[in-house]
Amino acid sequence: MTNVDFWFDPLCPWAWMTSRWMLEVEKVRDVKTTFHVMSLSVLNDGRDLPEEYQQHMLEGWVGVRAALLVEQEHGSDKLREFYTALGTRYHLGKEPKTVETVRAALAEVGLDESLAERADAWKPGDEADELDVALRKSHHEGMDPVGDEVGTPVIHINGKALFGPVISPAPKGEAAGRLFDGFSLMTEYDGFFELKRSRTVGPIFD
Repeated sequence: MTNVDFWFDPLCPWAWMTSRWMLEVEKVRDVKTTFHVMSLSVLNDGRDLPEEYQQHMLEGWVGVRAALLVEQEHGSDKLREFYTALGTRYHLGKEPKTVETVRAALAEVGLDESLAERADAWKPGDEADELDVALRKSHHEGMDPVGDEVGTPVIHINGKALFGPVISPAPKGEAAGRLFDGFSLMTEYDGFFELKRSRTVGPIFD
């Protein structure tokens, strides 16, 4: 079995697309994906951002902190379930990035809704709480090996950390498996760093 570690922020539609691809890969390849939490809000903390994007980062804290609480208290498999519930609401349902949406996603997967309030108890500018410290630790475990020029998604496979793949829409069936085969092969070469072209479509959810 190939073990893949996947770092995501529930806020990011591109991470969502890649996560749906990895779930498809598991159906056609002997692969196990372990989900971990990174944070775009942590990544962009202290950066000079446009006001609209800064507001987007502020909205991101509650979802990502709730995700980490789920992982801490219920494990990676439950985190996977919660991410599916929250990401479906965020990206397909276009629900607001609020405590109420997080609470509904928690209830959907049978978790205590009060985790949402615990996730929302800290605000930027407050003294760091235990969850903030743990979030930054998880973030850096995923992001430091891939460098500081990227965001999410990040995948660790075969001892290598890579940003991406950035895909739209997420392939299904054997097409998903073949994309994974190629992605996995690239990680085998220590000198591989980058492939890229301009995006011509946005996230296509299906």
